[in-house]
Amino acid sequence: MTSGVAQALGRIAERDPELGAFTEVWPDEALARERDARELPLAGMPFAVKGRAGARSCPARRLIAAGAVPVGATSVPGAGTRWQTWGLGAHGRTVNPWRADRTPGGSSAGSAVAVAAGMVELATGSDGAGSVRIPAAWCGVFGLKTTTGLLPSPDPTGLASPGVLACSAARAETYLRHVLDGYVPRPARLPVPAVLSPGLGFASVDPEVARVVRAAVDRLAAAGVVRLVEHPLTLPDPAEAWAAVRGNAVTPATRRVREAGDRALDALFARVPLLLAPVTPTPPHGHDGPGEVYSTALTWSFNLSGHPAASVSAGFTPDGCPVGLQLVTDRGTDAELLGAALAVERVLPPSRPRRFS
Repeated sequence: MTSGVAQALGRIAERDPELGAFTEVWPDEALARERDARELPLAGMPFAVKGRAGARSCPARRLIAAGAVPVGATSVPGAGTRWQTWGLGAHGRTVNPWRADRTPGGSSAGSAVAVAAGMVELATGSDGAGSVRIPAAWCGVFGLKTTTGLLPSPDPTGLASPGVLACSAARAETYLRHVLDGYVPRPARLPVPAVLSPGLGFASVDPEVARVVRAAVDRLAAAGVVRLVEHPLTLPDPAEAWAAVRGNAVTPATRRVREAGDRALDALFARVPLLLAPVTPTPPHGHDGPGEVYSTALTWSFNLSGHPAASVSAGFTPDGCPVGLQLVTDRGTDAELLGAALAVERVLPPSRPRRFS
C-alpha cells in the first residue's frame, strides 16, 4: 500500500506544475520522517508549511513532534508586493484552483491552493491582516486565525497570529489538538445565537458576495445551527489604525480607532457568542491586482482586536468563484469557534474543484 506521504508527493508532482503552490518539496526527508513517525499520534500525516521558514514555526514543530510530516514549503508573495494577495511558486505564479485567471489570495497563497487541490489536507499559515482567511475563502477551504497571543508569533507588532488551512474544520481540529496545550473540544450548543453584519458597519460588499453569504446564513438558520439576533454593529474602518500599528507609528487618533473597535466588539460578545460576516468584500480578483478595494477590508479588524476568526465555504458566485463566510468569537474561545465551524460545515460542506477530486 502506498504511504500517505508518498501519495501526497505524487499529487504534488502531478498538480503543482499547473498551480504553483509550492516553492520547495522535500521527498527524501519526508519519506524518512514518515518511517520514524509511525508510532507517534499523527503517524506520518503529511502537511505543508507556509514559506521556507514555516517548518521552524511553533505550530509546525509541535505537529512534527506529534508525528506529522512536512512535505514542502508553500508559496507566498514575491518581493516588492505591497498588498499580499498572490503567491510565487517554483513553477511561477500561484493560481486559484477554481479559476486559473484569478488569484488564490494571500499571503498564505500556496497553503490554500495545496489544500484546495487535494495535495495535502492541512497546511500551516499566518494571519496578520487576513492572510489565512482570505486565501481560504477564495480557494474554498477552511481557514482559522487563532486568538492573538495564544501561540508564539515572530511578528513584533502583535498583529499576526498562527493559523491553519485545512480541507475541513474537522481536519483543522487535528491542528488545534496538537499545537494548543490543554485543548478541549467545545461542541456547539445549537442553535448558536449570532449576529450577521455584512459590512461590519463601514465596508461596501459586492452584491454577489453579499447574496451568497446571506443565502448561506439563511440555510444555517433554517437548519437550526444559528439563531440570528438583531444587534447593530458599527466598527470603525481599521485601515489607518492597522497601518499605524504595522509601521510602529501609532498616534492618539489611531489609538482611539482601535479602542472604539474593541469596545464595539466587547459589547457584541457580551450579548452573543458568534459574529458572522463575509470574509472579503469582493470575489477573487485577477492576477493584475485588487484595484481600489482591499481584500483585507473585513478581516483586519480582528487582527487589531485579537479575536479568533475562521473562514468556511459559503458557496459560489455565478462565475464560479468561492465565497467565504467569516465566523468570529470572543478572545480565547478558539475551541468554541471550531465547534461552531464544525456545526456550520454539516450544513455547508466544503467542496473541491472537480478536476482535482
